[in-house]
Amino acid sequence: MEQPKITTVIFDLGGVLVDWNPEYLYAKIFDEIKMKWFLRTICTQAWNIEQDAGRSFEKGCSLLAREYPEYSREIWMFFERWEEMLKGEISDTVMILKELSNLNKVTLYALTNWSAETFPIAKQRFEFLKLFKGIVVSGEENTRKPFSEIYEIILERYSLEPGHCLFIDDSRDNVSSAKSLGINALHFTNPDQLKQDLRKLRLL
Repeated sequence: MEQPKITTVIFDLGGVLVDWNPEYLYAKIFDEIKMKWFLRTICTQAWNIEQDAGRSFEKGCSLLAREYPEYSREIWMFFERWEEMLKGEISDTVMILKELSNLNKVTLYALTNWSAETFPIAKQRFEFLKLFKGIVVSGEENTRKPFSEIYEIILERYSLEPGHCLFIDDSRDNVSSAKSLGINALHFTNPDQLKQDLRKLRLL
């Protein structure tokens, strides 16, 4: 059976178009071994993703600081110095995004796990975000990928047909969740592979 024509491409942001990593900040605070321990044990990915899902940094940092009072100062840095974790855009992927925009074959959207409190920093910093017709930010929706609810939000908000959408994300779990809803999806590993995949789909 012929695959439906893709008319919409939905990009993840962090890890695909934006280089964000807590290590960029905490390498300034700790030696490498202590930094790895701190991010694995205290300011963990599981803790941070609750802010992506709508919890305030005030609440998240307060909870951790009570549990680890000896690291209170370093915990609060996660919010107060958050911008230092934001290295910049992933330029080769941004070039692909711009090429898609210029070709005008598809409509572009973004679906990101990102705190509502820190996303305005990205909006101010990254000009390429203006290429998207719409952006759904998990922290503003109080849910996150890979939960099906957030995919349904972007589909309903912009009247998108799942079978005509292509979703690009660096998380296999997020890609699998999109596919379970009938959305075509690509697991992002690097810009060169993405370009090859998009060429196979005749989008580039």
